[in-house]
Amino acid sequence: MGLEAVLRDMGCKVTPQRLAIYEVLKNCNMHPTAETIYNIISSDYPTMSLATVYKTLDLLKETGIIQELNIGGNTSRYDVIPKPHPHILCTKCGKIENMDISLSKNLVNKAKRTSGYDIQNFQLYFFGVCPYCRNSE
Repeated sequence: MGLEAVLRDMGCKVTPQRLAIYEVLKNCNMHPTAETIYNIISSDYPTMSLATVYKTLDLLKETGIIQELNIGGNTSRYDVIPKPHPHILCTKCGKIENMDISLSKNLVNKAKRTSGYDIQNFQLYFFGVCPYCRNSE
């Protein structure tokens, strides 16, 4: 189901700004911040505020279309792949990439068994120095 259908099913308006914000996420491989998204599309939507970007990102999270990446600090990044998957973060330049490795359900099941928690979601991060930064040293 596409974004427009999901928004309509939830009783939300389908606006050009919401669609543009989603398009930035869909076409951006850098897991942007809200500020980055705003800077990319603000020239096309000069009356749009940064608050609109944040509200739209919150709405897209609620619908399950995107996920928010909390990597520490006060800045969140956003990912158009909503299902949990691992990421790797360069500790020098801050670049975040998706990792194409499958996570066994055994990991989640083991976390459930050992903690007693009902695991609803998870985020897994690897930290290191990317090849570009490593070669620049």
